[in-house]
Amino acid sequence: MENKVLRSKGYCSTCDRDVEFSSRHNWLRDHFICSNCGSIPRERALMQVIEIYFPNWRKAVIHESSPGPRGASMRLAKECPHYIPSQYFHDRSPGSLVGNMRCENLETLTFADESVDLHVTQDVIEHVFQPDKVFKEISRTLKPGGMHIFTVPLVNKSTPSRIRAKKHKGQIIHLAPESYHGNPVGDGRSLVTIDWGFDIVNYIFYSCGLFTHLIYIDDLDRGIRAEFIEVLVTIKPAKGRANVMNMLDQHWSWSDKLALLRNFIVRPQR
Repeated sequence: MENKVLRSKGYCSTCDRDVEFSSRHNWLRDHFICSNCGSIPRERALMQVIEIYFPNWRKAVIHESSPGPRGASMRLAKECPHYIPSQYFHDRSPGSLVGNMRCENLETLTFADESVDLHVTQDVIEHVFQPDKVFKEISRTLKPGGMHIFTVPLVNKSTPSRIRAKKHKGQIIHLAPESYHGNPVGDGRSLVTIDWGFDIVNYIFYSCGLFTHLIYIDDLDRGIRAEFIEVLVTIKPAKGRANVMNMLDQHWSWSDKLALLRNFIVRPQR
C-alpha cells in the first residue's frame, strides 16, 4: 500500500461530493489533494466560506482575479452565470477580452461603481505593489452588501506585515531577497511583494474604511487542514457607514467585534 503523510475521507466543498483527501508531503497547503477535483485546502476553505457568507452566490455578479484551473474557481465558473474571470495582461487594454478572460489590473479596475456583488482572489494580494489602491478599488466597485472573499498567506503571525518589493518610477526595488509564486500567465512566476500578517485587517480598514473578518477553519472531514489556511471576508455595508454596527450584528459575535475594534487603535506599520 502506498504510504501517505495524511489520508482522510470526507466532503469536498469545491466539487460538492464525498471524496478522499490525501497527501504524500508534509506541506499540506499545496499537497493535501481531493481525489476527485484535485483541489487543495485553501481552495476548499475559500469555497466553504463563500457558501456560509454568500449563500446566493449563484445569482450574483462575481469577479475573480487570477482564477485557478480547478477547485473553487472551476465551481464558480460552472455554476454562476455572471462569473467574470480576469487576468492582468501588460500588453492589452484594461477591460478588453483575451479569449474568455477579461484584462483587469486590481489597482485600477474598469468595473463601474457598485457593479460587483462578490470579488474573489486566491493568493493574489501578496503580489500587488499598491495594496491600498486594490482595496479602494474593490470597495468602490462592490455593491452595497457586497463582499471580497479571499485567501492570502499570512506568514507573519506575530510580527507586522513587511514590504518585500516596491516600484519607483517603473523600476522594481527589492527590499528583501526575491521570492516567487506560480503564475498562470507570463513566465509562470509572480513576485511576492508583501509578507502579510494579521494586521492586514487594519490595513484594509485604513485603506478603504471597510471591516474584514478573518476566518480560520480546521476541519479534516472537509479536507481543510494546512498552513496559512485563513480566509478573509471584507464586507461593504448595505446602507453606508452609518449601518456598520448593524452589519457587524448580522455577521460577527460581540467578542469578534470587540477584538477587531481594539486592533484599530494603532495604525499598521507600512
